[in-house]
Amino acid sequence: MDVPPNVLQFIRVGGLIPALVVLAASWFVSQLVARFTDSLGERFTDKRLQLQQVGTVVRFGLFIGAIATAVLLTFRLSDQMLLALSGTIAVTAGFALKDLAASILAGITILIDRPFQVGDRISFAGEYGEVRSIGLRSVRLATLDDNLVTIPNNKFLTDAVSCGNAGALDMLIQMDFFIGADQDVVAARQVVLDAITSTRYAYLEKPWAIAVNQLVHQGYFAIRLRAKVYVLDVRYETALATDVNLRVIEGFRVAHVAPPAVLHRSLGGAPIEPLAAVAASALEAE
Repeated sequence: MDVPPNVLQFIRVGGLIPALVVLAASWFVSQLVARFTDSLGERFTDKRLQLQQVGTVVRFGLFIGAIATAVLLTFRLSDQMLLALSGTIAVTAGFALKDLAASILAGITILIDRPFQVGDRISFAGEYGEVRSIGLRSVRLATLDDNLVTIPNNKFLTDAVSCGNAGALDMLIQMDFFIGADQDVVAARQVVLDAITSTRYAYLEKPWAIAVNQLVHQGYFAIRLRAKVYVLDVRYETALATDVNLRVIEGFRVAHVAPPAVLHRSLGGAPIEPLAAVAASALEAE
């Protein structure tokens, strides 16, 4: 019975250090590329998302090239080596790198299909935030609470992802305001209208709207005013929502527009009760 050749004879010991140097250099260059594209994006804000996308592709290519170079420097890729190690490598690497390989292929698919790109605001698996990077293995998402969420690339191939701006700087923002059923809807709508058209963060070159409808909110009959307006830059999403809410709160106070009725307010002399209380009273009457 032939003894299988020693695996170590296929490893170039002298190539280990150069391989590590190549990997370290690629990581260092990728960091420089990221900082360079970020600085350019700050100077040319209208091209920020495109620059970040270019930086992502360049870093992706650097990582793949560095890995391929490191393999060539470390191993003697002869026919004998391929024959001796193919079975072992296939089984071991197949199980160990299955998810990694799937994530790498998914990352390439994301770059080609472009369901989203760096700088976009996306919602995925209950998380919402800005895509900071698309790497070989994962996508990094910065939430509005400044948390960095890491999501494996292959997850995006099977689950639905919602993209808010799809490569554009502006994005539609939706805000709900609730008032009592006995309040002046016209005055309330005017307050909301003034708020979304006067904030400096709104992008009014795109259409805005205020939808009004009646519903039950937290057990009370209420009127909902849903404001839809585009933010000038996705980075100002929180600033726009805060500014508009402050303007609406102050406007409602000045216009004497109250929120959905609590027990202390009455409509036509009769207290406005929660819907749950009304239902309970009807059951008792039966």
